[in-house]
Amino acid sequence: MADDLNRTADLPTFGGAHGEALRFQEPVKLKGRKRFLQSLQRISSSPSLARMGRVPSSSYRAGGKASMSCVSLASSSSAYGQSYGNSYPSQTSVGFSTAPTSVVVTPGPDAQTFDFQSRIRIVGQPHAGQAATTPLTAPLPAEVRSVAKETHLPVNPEVIALNEEYFSKPILEVVPERKQRTADFWAEMPYEIRIQILHYLQPREIVRCSAVSRSWHKMCFDGQLWVNVDTQDYYRDIPSTSLVKIMTAAGPFVRDLNLRGCAQLWERWTSHGQAISNACRNLQNFSLEGCRIDRSSVHYFLLRNPRLVHINVCGVQAINNSAMKVIAQGCPQLEFLDVSWCNHVDAQGLHKVVQTCQKLKELKASETRGWSDKAFLLDLYKGNTLERLVIAHSDIDDEGLEVLLQGDDPEIDPLTDRAIVPPRKFRHLNLSRCHELSDKGVKCLAHKVPQLAGLQVSHIISLTDDAFQHLFEDTPLLTHLDMEELEDITNSTLQSLAQSPCAFILQHLNISYCENLGDTGMLPIIRRGQRLRSIDMDNTRVSDLVLTEAAAQLRYRERSEPFGVPYWRDIDVVDLAPTRTVALHLTVFDCQNVTWTGIREIMCRNAESNRELIISLKCFYGYQDTVNEHMKRVKAGRLDSAQRLERKWAEYMIANEEAGVGGAGARRRRRRAREAAMVHADEEEGGPRGGRRRARSGGCVVM
Repeated sequence: MADDLNRTADLPTFGGAHGEALRFQEPVKLKGRKRFLQSLQRISSSPSLARMGRVPSSSYRAGGKASMSCVSLASSSSAYGQSYGNSYPSQTSVGFSTAPTSVVVTPGPDAQTFDFQSRIRIVGQPHAGQAATTPLTAPLPAEVRSVAKETHLPVNPEVIALNEEYFSKPILEVVPERKQRTADFWAEMPYEIRIQILHYLQPREIVRCSAVSRSWHKMCFDGQLWVNVDTQDYYRDIPSTSLVKIMTAAGPFVRDLNLRGCAQLWERWTSHGQAISNACRNLQNFSLEGCRIDRSSVHYFLLRNPRLVHINVCGVQAINNSAMKVIAQGCPQLEFLDVSWCNHVDAQGLHKVVQTCQKLKELKASETRGWSDKAFLLDLYKGNTLERLVIAHSDIDDEGLEVLLQGDDPEIDPLTDRAIVPPRKFRHLNLSRCHELSDKGVKCLAHKVPQLAGLQVSHIISLTDDAFQHLFEDTPLLTHLDMEELEDITNSTLQSLAQSPCAFILQHLNISYCENLGDTGMLPIIRRGQRLRSIDMDNTRVSDLVLTEAAAQLRYRERSEPFGVPYWRDIDVVDLAPTRTVALHLTVFDCQNVTWTGIREIMCRNAESNRELIISLKCFYGYQDTVNEHMKRVKAGRLDSAQRLERKWAEYMIANEEAGVGGAGARRRRRRAREAAMVHADEEEGGPRGGRRRARSGGCVVM
């Protein structure tokens, strides 16, 4: 039956009721009410209506599983009746749905019993009144039919036992193996942290790192790394191209630019000077000390940086009064100016700066001329803003110094015979080598500079004790005093200094080449100066007594203070290093009254146990090697070795002195002196090796 249906479906034409062939025609498109009813018929035949509570179609088997529908061959009502539950094969349904229409109550379109426009012809339909002798449906083969739910397969006990054994075992979680991931910490690190890490490198190391890659090159020349460009320590090692690249790349970020000694930039200023000036426009501190640069580049650079506070052009030959005019016009916030050794700058150019820069606090103008200009000095007096003035090697005289300190024609107090003027704000004053000064000018410092902490009046050969008679009484904050090569001062000046209020806080004292000073003046200073750090006494008349007193006072100072920490040193107890610290520097070379006994006293006190403060000594060159070796051992903590060296050296010096004495036993004394000299030489070199001294023969004359 199925083969007959397949052959019939492949025929191009269909037979009519009387055996005549009917031609297949395309169905006519319905319109209006008929089209609407046909659409309703298709919707009602959809299988999805079963989920909506509709009555299922009679052509589906209820309760069946995985059943296959068969083609309905006849209608259930009449031979040629209308049936909308039949399905059309997909071969003959052109553009129409093939779903079964099994809803009986759905009205269908009015049509004849047999429609010649239908797509199939009913085959094997019995006539009216005849009973159907053949089945109307074709059953599926037995091997294709699905097994009903009630049907059970035969049970195998071995399979059941195997399943129970399998499912009784615990399930182990399988952890997938993770692939080892190579972490690139530097690439994943935030950019700000990388910049902060590079801050710990030296500038030359950063320049070397810039050659790693493009990203490193960009990062190494980031402006955040070059806020402070100080080439003082590496200007010999860094090329000029790298310096120019740093200044142009990090220009907006640079605040402090120190190009001291960068002579290699001479050609770069000519070619890249404008680019550097345009990039670096936010500078606050600028130093060109010792550089070679043309004047136009300097002027253009200063005009581009109106926020400059610190300018150091010491020794730059291109600086002149025109540059001072540029500074006066473009740098109103200036506080520090150093034009020392600029031969083309004088008081006329500095006058413009003083008139405009009202915040100027430090002025260094050594080796400049024109300090006799009264108008310039009066402006300095009226401004009264300077705290540090360095005019060494200048041509200032007594009248100019008086105008600077008390103005022109001041009011005089009839009782004290002093000028009634406001006190000056000078904290450091350097008048060294101003040969036109005398006692009259230096006397004006008394009662005018109560905040003075540093005074340098060295190499002014005309000064005497009269210049310092009242000066130390009115300077209670004086810590630095330089009186080198003042040949006419005597011990009375040092005695007045020891009795003044500043003796207790005095830290640095220089009386070198003051040949009239001796123990009478220095002993009171040693006893009162509890905060002394350095004393230069070379070429004076001091003796071993001063060295012995200095060692004793340092010992007393250490014992009197808690925990042995000197109060003049701003350090905590926990920060004190376990090694010994130098607390006092003494310079006593070329002092005729200083002998080896005074040197030995210092060495012996330094090698004592439980000492943390020691004395550094610079003495006669014949003793200096032994002193240096002894200091090296003391700092290293080898006290036994240091004491042995001091003892052997003392024996050598005693034997050497005895050898020079004539009389009986001279040969024996000279032999002992030679032996002591050999022992001392061995001790300076670290002691004898293995108990045997090395040979000290003169060697071969030829060799």
